[in-house]
Amino acid sequence: MASDKQTEGKIVPMDENKENATEDGIGLEILQIIKDSQQQHGLRHGDYQRYRGYCSRRLRRLRKTLGFKCGNRHKFTGKKVTVEMLSDNRYLLLVLMEAERAWSYAMQLKQEANTEPRKRFHLLSRLRKAAKHGERLEKLCESPRVDAKTKLEAQAYTSYLSGMVRFELQEWKAATEAFNKCKTIYEKLASAFTEELAVLYHQRVEEISPNIRYCAYNIGDQNAMNELMQMRLSAGGGGGMMAEKLEALITQTRAKQAATMSEVEWRGRTVPVKIDKARIFLLGLGDNEAAIAQAANEETKERLYETLLAECRDTIQAVREELKTEAKQRERSDEASGKVSNLQFLHSYLTYIKLWTVVKRNESMAHMLQAKLKEPQTDENKRGPRPQDLIRLYDIILQSLAELSTLQGLEEDHTFQKEVALKMLVYKAYRCFFIAQSYVLVKKWSEALVLYERVLKYAKEVQSKAKSLNNSLKDLPDVQELITEVNAEKYSLQAAAILGGPCSPSNMFTPPPSIQPLCERLDNFHLDPTLVGKQPNLVQFPPDFQPIPCKPLFFDLALNHVAFPPLDDKVEQKGKGGLTGYIKGIFGFGS
Repeated sequence: MASDKQTEGKIVPMDENKENATEDGIGLEILQIIKDSQQQHGLRHGDYQRYRGYCSRRLRRLRKTLGFKCGNRHKFTGKKVTVEMLSDNRYLLLVLMEAERAWSYAMQLKQEANTEPRKRFHLLSRLRKAAKHGERLEKLCESPRVDAKTKLEAQAYTSYLSGMVRFELQEWKAATEAFNKCKTIYEKLASAFTEELAVLYHQRVEEISPNIRYCAYNIGDQNAMNELMQMRLSAGGGGGMMAEKLEALITQTRAKQAATMSEVEWRGRTVPVKIDKARIFLLGLGDNEAAIAQAANEETKERLYETLLAECRDTIQAVREELKTEAKQRERSDEASGKVSNLQFLHSYLTYIKLWTVVKRNESMAHMLQAKLKEPQTDENKRGPRPQDLIRLYDIILQSLAELSTLQGLEEDHTFQKEVALKMLVYKAYRCFFIAQSYVLVKKWSEALVLYERVLKYAKEVQSKAKSLNNSLKDLPDVQELITEVNAEKYSLQAAAILGGPCSPSNMFTPPPSIQPLCERLDNFHLDPTLVGKQPNLVQFPPDFQPIPCKPLFFDLALNHVAFPPLDDKVEQKGKGGLTGYIKGIFGFGS
């Protein structure tokens, strides 16, 4: 939080430049101040607690600066800003910060209410508090001391807070009226200023529009759901508060529609859907697929794929929990597990949706990388796409298809197994094609040629098997186009192999790999340009090992068979002297 306080010290003077009084009266750029404060203090990442702390600290600084203290350390004495005090626009800012503090606390509680429903009551209390502060601000701005622009912005801000209160209370008609009033004021303000100043007002209108559409749907407008989906598409690839709000509103709308959904049919079997999360997901599946098909760019399409996969994983997890409960009940009742249960078949269906979505997402990414691969490389320092990147994508696709063939309940569905096997052949052909491309880059012509032949084999096998399976290739890449491309690559490969051989003009002065050093071929002439280069091939270093004769070892084995002559006559014999000799020996006479 220390970094926040340092940032605040730099930001306050900038904000106060926007709060200067004009010739017509006191002015306050309400929306500009709110947006700057929110973006710089936590709301860029959805951190409402951090923003609430900033509002509290700024309120304390404003009260200290203005001498507008509410009591002392021991006792609180409530004081309200009155019209007579409006000699400085910071009094208006004081009320604005109080409203923002209450609103940010309400939004923080809204996030926590997902896991703790009791906090919803506190949320409503803080929202009402924020709306009350907004009404006080609007009444203060009715003073003739305040300019016209600030009055309009205060009315729009109060209408927005009032609409949020009605929205949370599910009073759809009153919420619609409040939001429409807010939208109208901001549109009028946007039309009255230059384009640079109008951008902020237009952004605010775009934030309010999803709430208006959702209120209209709850009132009875059936086209509002389609409008929400179109707004999600127009939001682009970015996330942020706008995208999160749209996703939350669309989920709430589907939750109401899911009450009418009771079953789903797949692979000739009708399965009842009793889990609410599964109903909501399956109900919005068609809308999500349509939104992906209508996506304007690859970034938006990628974001929609990730959203769909995240929803699918959450739904599968909810079904898996129910499967655990069902398994425990079967163990208690000792039922035989023969036919696949409806819940297990629903789990297989959802897993199929997840895996097939992964396949389509990776295929979309592969098409994008393939297009970039064909573009000329402009920046040499920047790493561009390589065939290895595409190989990785097709590996993931093949892994997903292999998991599809093992889904429970579809082991005896021969048509499904044949379709999966056919899809695997198609993607194997494409994977093999890009492996060949990677070999071409390193000039391994023979390996690349063999892989191109393998691609043609896979493609022809696909064409022969597809005749028996109707509509099996409608969602798959065109193998005929792949065959045409492989044939063209084969001819290019053969030409490159001929031009890149040892007899080609470019390699005429390059010594073959088996050429000997200069010291070993002094009698043979060969034009070797490396001899005048920095690394001439003069001698081989380190030299090769050469065999040499070993040093002989001698063993003296004859010594064991030699008979030596006797030496007894040369050995001195000691005489037997007795006691006399012993005494002589002591005194040295016998030596």
